[in-house]
Amino acid sequence: MSEQWSYKKVGLDLDKYEQTISGIQAHIKRAQRSGVIQPPFPARKGGKGVGGFASLFDLSVAGKYTNPVLVTCTDGVGSKLKIACMAGKFDTVGIDLVAMSVNDLICTGGEPLTFLDYLAMPKDDPDLTSQLVKGIADGCLESGCALVGGETAILPDFYQPGDFDLAGFAAGVVERDKIIDGQAIRAGDAVIGLASSGVHSNGYSLVRKVVFEAAGLKVTDHVPELGKTVGEELLTPTRLYVKPVRRLLEAHADAIHGLANITGGGLPDNVGRILPPDKRVHVTRNSWPAAPVFTWLQKCGNVADAEMFRVFNVGIGFVVIADPSAVDSIVKQLATDGISAWKIGDVRDGTVGVEIA
Repeated sequence: MSEQWSYKKVGLDLDKYEQTISGIQAHIKRAQRSGVIQPPFPARKGGKGVGGFASLFDLSVAGKYTNPVLVTCTDGVGSKLKIACMAGKFDTVGIDLVAMSVNDLICTGGEPLTFLDYLAMPKDDPDLTSQLVKGIADGCLESGCALVGGETAILPDFYQPGDFDLAGFAAGVVERDKIIDGQAIRAGDAVIGLASSGVHSNGYSLVRKVVFEAAGLKVTDHVPELGKTVGEELLTPTRLYVKPVRRLLEAHADAIHGLANITGGGLPDNVGRILPPDKRVHVTRNSWPAAPVFTWLQKCGNVADAEMFRVFNVGIGFVVIADPSAVDSIVKQLATDGISAWKIGDVRDGTVGVEIA
């Protein structure tokens, strides 16, 4: 008699899948906002009682938009997930996932409205999924957007045991005449740097090499100059800038000319891409306090200064380019939101680019 095959035999346990879906509903349900049309929480394929596979959002509830323009972003967490696996801690990388998209979205002047996630793993793991979705829900709550959809893909032939990947997708809205595209940037404008919470979610391929190979450290090792373990430092979630930046836009709409999320490529690439073709930015080194994590990383791998600025955010997670008359007010307002900020440079005439000196 020939061997009897089933979905479970090839690695997909539909009963456990139901357990996974049930375990995340509480997280999903709390990450909502006005404007989401029933069903009030995401449809995840394979789940029961969660509605259809597409979400609906009523833009008229989002705010008083006369000429709304849709804003969309997508990103992932990258190899920071490897650190999470090494440390066995998965409840914060979901925050990173949300941050990677919504921090980009607000650079247009937009408001994030909805978020969807994609989780791929070799087999169903209800506890792991619950921890990941908890972080995603936390990130959505802090950003003011709703978690409206998701997909959990079980791919035993693609991923080795212990591996998984996360991707996220954000949608938002911006009033057409309030779009920020950098075209208003002019010579004399101030460059204001907002403090990062640490490494955020970029450069982890280099981080893992210098920390675990070059320096020979483990995630459980305590680092005196950081006052915490390697794992605790490297799993610090990406700072979410949505609410503070949107408050800045409400208070200083005419003074803010450009916004940049400092991710892969650091200050040179991310600030450079929003500049008009005849403007360049001068960043003054040491105009903000050195973040200990970057001093430590540079020492671990003997990384060149130029490489540090090109790969990492070096302590500046977001940049606001604004009229110089508004600098003090902007910095003071950010302080009330718990974010340190400094004038780190200025805009000048010249070939487009960013110089750090």
